[in-house]
Amino acid sequence: MKRQMTTAAAVCALAFAAGCAASPTPDKALPLQADAGAQTFTPAPVTATGLRADYPTTAEGATQFVADAEAKMLTFGEYAARVQWARATNITFDTMWLESKVNAEATELQVQFANQAAKFNDVAVDPVVRRKLNLLRLGIVLPAPNRPGAAEELSQIATRLDSTYSTGKFDFKGRQITLDEASLILADSRDPNETKALYEGWRTISPVMKNDYARMVEIANEGARELGFSDTGALWRSGYDMPADDFAEETDRLWAQVKPFYENLHCYVRARLNAKYGDAVQPDHGPIRADLLGNMWSQQWGNIYDVVAPTSGGASSYDLTELLKSADYDPVKMVRTGEGFYVSLGLDPLPQTFWERSQIVRPRDREVVCHASAWDLDNADDIRIKMCTNVNGDDFYTVHHELGHNYYQRAYKNQPMLFRNGANDGFHEAIGDFVGLSALTPTYLNQIGLLKTTPGAEEDIPFLLKMALDKIAFLPFGLMVDRWRWGVFSGETTPDQYNAAWTADMLKYQGLVPPGPRPANAFDPGAKYHVPGNTPYTRYFLAHIYQFQFQRAACKQAGWTGPLHRCSVYGNKDVGARFNAMLEMGQSKPWPEALEAFTGETRNDASAVADYFAPLNQWLTVQNRGHDCGWSQA
Repeated sequence: MKRQMTTAAAVCALAFAAGCAASPTPDKALPLQADAGAQTFTPAPVTATGLRADYPTTAEGATQFVADAEAKMLTFGEYAARVQWARATNITFDTMWLESKVNAEATELQVQFANQAAKFNDVAVDPVVRRKLNLLRLGIVLPAPNRPGAAEELSQIATRLDSTYSTGKFDFKGRQITLDEASLILADSRDPNETKALYEGWRTISPVMKNDYARMVEIANEGARELGFSDTGALWRSGYDMPADDFAEETDRLWAQVKPFYENLHCYVRARLNAKYGDAVQPDHGPIRADLLGNMWSQQWGNIYDVVAPTSGGASSYDLTELLKSADYDPVKMVRTGEGFYVSLGLDPLPQTFWERSQIVRPRDREVVCHASAWDLDNADDIRIKMCTNVNGDDFYTVHHELGHNYYQRAYKNQPMLFRNGANDGFHEAIGDFVGLSALTPTYLNQIGLLKTTPGAEEDIPFLLKMALDKIAFLPFGLMVDRWRWGVFSGETTPDQYNAAWTADMLKYQGLVPPGPRPANAFDPGAKYHVPGNTPYTRYFLAHIYQFQFQRAACKQAGWTGPLHRCSVYGNKDVGARFNAMLEMGQSKPWPEALEAFTGETRNDASAVADYFAPLNQWLTVQNRGHDCGWSQA
């Protein structure tokens, strides 16, 4: 499959608003200028009206405050989401102006809600109200301080960073190309000089973000401290029904469970790259050169399957992209097929408005944000996806994933406003990924008529290797993005160290290095959408654990006794009923209770990853005999 297999997350400015969930696939600040030339960007003053400031610090006062906050969130959230949709699907000076204004209003409201919620920290209230108060305090991603002008400045910076990324282009062989174009070339290129030029070229868009990003960190940290947190990173880590330090340790524990498998995969891939390119390009020891892995961020390696495919034994007898094209699939048919999976589990079809209002293909007449995302605009039934869908295996998976967000959004729509969210942000990502595990199986492709016969066991290793190149290769990247940001927010990493720390984390977690020395002004983190877009990233790491827990539990419920990687729950309404019961809980209970509702387990457990890939890990161990696995972090 070509291009990155995206994984998804909330990128909307409003943690509390109706809004979107987006895939993890856009010095001197640029003026906002999609089609506006060099006009200076100055949004109107914030005009949103918050709540009264005189709620009594009693149980009754807390209950009334929460009720008023939820009512305000419902009405303002829909307004804000529609403005955000307008900008994402039509990037102009005016839509950016409107979004920046509404984001500033939203930030100010969120800060007001968080500060008011904190006033009830020592008040005895019932558990439901207490949970809602905690969510109000923890739900803000970029907290602005209370001082006048802070929300506006923070919003301007955030919108400018996002739009700089989304409209980024660089010179390649005498013409300006976009990220989409560069990604397609990088996926197919086996010329190390060309891959180096693409890798380094895309990263020329981000140095201009560095000063803005550093200023944004200053403002957000000021706001986080006003809310009682040491910094914004501590605020982010506190949103998982456990203390911030415990969450960091929990992710360390999960990484320790899967790290040996990643190192086994790394060792095998490095040896195959060495066999293709030779010692001068990729030595047979140490780290891997990042641009050789077929993905702009080296977060998934499936695009180089042709380089690392097994040289003996079974080979894959089909290519999903070719199957789709042979069956005359178009983007809409791909989305209809994704809908059909969820309907087969007993869930309702998508509403007619979904088909009328979604952006399924890239428009030809305007700039849009192509990063795949799923939207809930009214916290009820106006759900949509925004994609620039191509007919290929990667987007076939992405469609199934994004619709998972939509079905989750619709399942919890009857919860109180503050509980209309995933059990945690990793859950929202894992729902679609879990369905995607079924969607990529030969079993499912046979069930929907794309494959005439299901391949035999001789094709298991090629299938699992393809999956591991995306799923397992992603894990250290899913961890390192926020590890870098936690260091930035805490002040451990200063602006002059931003890029050095990023490349050090690449080496530490991924065992990768850039193709050449980075320039002094480099800001490589800004070349990854979720950094300028301010989307917390650990959710993706968690999702890559949860999805396999979900898969193992669902297949057990379905009575499946074969290999876990061959199990498809397509058409199983018993699994669907239990699955939907978890979805309907939203964020009303701590995430371990939601996990238990579907899986019977209350703890994250990466052993399900090992169960799924067990045949491949054994095979890799044999292939790696005689090789010096691992890499030095010096």
